Amino acid sequence: MSILNVEHLTHGFGDRAIFTDVSFRLLKGEHIGLVGANGEGKSTFMSIVTGKLMPDEGKVEWAKNVHAGYLDQHAVLEKGMTIGQVLKSAFDPLLKKEERMNEICDMLGDAGDDMDALMEELGTIQDELTLHDFYTIDAKVDEVARALGLLDLGLDRDVTDLSGGQRTKVLLAKLLLEKPDILLLDEPTNYLDEEHIGWLKRYLLDYENAFILISHDVPFMNEVVNIVYHMENQELNRYVGDYDHFQEVYAVKKAQLEAAYRRQQQEISELKDFVARNKARVSTRNMAMSRQKKLDKMDVIELAAEKPKPEFNFRYGRTPGKMLFETKELVIGYTEPLSKPLNFSMERGQKIALVGTNGIGKTTLLKSILGLIPSLSGSCELGENLQLGYFEQEVKGDNKTTCIDEIWNEFPSYNQQEIRAALAKCGLTTKHIESQVRVLSGGEQAKVRLCKLINRDTNFLLLDEPTNHLDVDAKEELKRALKEYKGSILLICHEPEFYQDVVGEVWDMSKWTTKAL
Repeated sequence: MSILNVEHLTHGFGDRAIFTDVSFRLLKGEHIGLVGANGEGKSTFMSIVTGKLMPDEGKVEWAKNVHAGYLDQHAVLEKGMTIGQVLKSAFDPLLKKEERMNEICDMLGDAGDDMDALMEELGTIQDELTLHDFYTIDAKVDEVARALGLLDLGLDRDVTDLSGGQRTKVLLAKLLLEKPDILLLDEPTNYLDEEHIGWLKRYLLDYENAFILISHDVPFMNEVVNIVYHMENQELNRYVGDYDHFQEVYAVKKAQLEAAYRRQQQEISELKDFVARNKARVSTRNMAMSRQKKLDKMDVIELAAEKPKPEFNFRYGRTPGKMLFETKELVIGYTEPLSKPLNFSMERGQKIALVGTNGIGKTTLLKSILGLIPSLSGSCELGENLQLGYFEQEVKGDNKTTCIDEIWNEFPSYNQQEIRAALAKCGLTTKHIESQVRVLSGGEQAKVRLCKLINRDTNFLLLDEPTNHLDVDAKEELKRALKEYKGSILLICHEPEFYQDVVGEVWDMSKWTTKAL
């Protein structure tokens, strides 16, 4: 049974086409992975099927009485709401029924002739509330909040005080509590730590309904999806199986198309040569005309232009002193301590991954080392001759500058050709380069920020979840570049398959935190 049908969808932004005449269907029980490089339109597609965006052409049809729940990577939580209030809002339709039930109870004393109708309505509402386990809402909220580590944060905490990972967990928990017929998940593992990625994996494996998942986490995708839709060059193609199987079939299909293209080009060349040599001679004119007709009728195979592959090569500057930084009784936090007094150091040449659940202070530690936020007590002394490169996990604000201006502001001595070349090396096309940063996908914005980093001399990189939003090719290239980097690295990352080949040590911050885990 088809739950969602998308037919002849065409959409674009300005002169940049995203989809051209694509179709899609979602069947009951399908666990779909929506994949493709950064900027191919995956999040745009989700916005169209959820009605947040109207397509230029085509139609989107949902089956009747289907409730779709959407985890949006760009969703904003309202200031003043607590975690508990957001989670409980998943049950708003039932809570409204409870309000109506209480109204009816208040009205019964003066009901008169309306008594029978009110009693019937009251009975219907009570049946619906019982059917949907309304009286166990608080227990359900606690169960999901515990599974995603939200109870430790405190359900009375304001949502606008949360980190990116904590906000993602709140939105995900609310969505799972809603129990929609269809889950639409846009990069749900971004900012989630290993423990909670594992929990989500188990949840999706047991999920009986259909879902559509956007993710660049290959091991995660392989575990949970059984259908892959690949978005590339304004097309959407369906593959049965997991992500690895899709890659195998896609590689074979691409090789076959390229072989057919070469054979056809050889044939076209031979036909054109024959026509050119024989069309003027009376004895061979008819044969030449026959060859020309064949050329005119030929369905010419076209190969899509190769997308630029990113090249990340970090520039190593001067050699720093032996000690990069040393902490003495350092306590990090904002109003409350997030760590015990820390006494450790990092030396030249070390490459270290900083791991642990969200909210225990990994980002705070990085910012405290850099001096971007004050410590609560103790000190952190930086070494000599440091050239720091910092990749921030989140960059807030609505950036209206173009990519060109963004890099030009950072490197005013570059000419426009050098800036375009630097951005192109990071895998951005001309249309991306000329666009405002705010209209780019999360992965494309990350590439702009990496462009700033790789064009600066550094000897110590501090990277806060740099793989978030990056597509598979960009992640692989970033891993290669970090392995070859001659400087030191302190890396926050929740993907062992990424960092285990890059670093020589792993620091587990859960051993230092003051928070109950």
